[in-house]
Amino acid sequence: MGKKSTPRRLKDNEAMAVGRMLRGSPQKLNLVAQTIRGQKVGKALTALTFSRRKAAIDVKKVLESAVANAENNHSLDVDSLVITEATVGKALVMRRFRARARGRAAKILKPFSRIRIVVREVEESA
Repeated sequence: MGKKSTPRRLKDNEAMAVGRMLRGSPQKLNLVAQTIRGQKVGKALTALTFSRRKAAIDVKKVLESAVANAENNHSLDVDSLVITEATVGKALVMRRFRARARGRAAKILKPFSRIRIVVREVEESA
């Protein structure tokens, strides 16, 4: 009895991590994600460590989680991992207001976003 397990969405040489409810707009998060797409993991971690953008901290945490998933859950070699996907999407938007003159209000939008990072193990060509 019981429910059948769902098939794996990724290939056998891939691992994934998702960061949800990251404070900041998807547009700003995507600027950081663009810098690491297609890079080797070691180089991407170095770039994120020295990036001056606030979103780089969150992206680095998700990337480290994807690397840990690849190593521990899927037995992949960490040194040969490459970032194949770094997709950014919208999450909820907190709406606040600021009181203005003559009883009016101005809205303040505080967006949240999500990021999905997929790493793949590639063979080294010598």
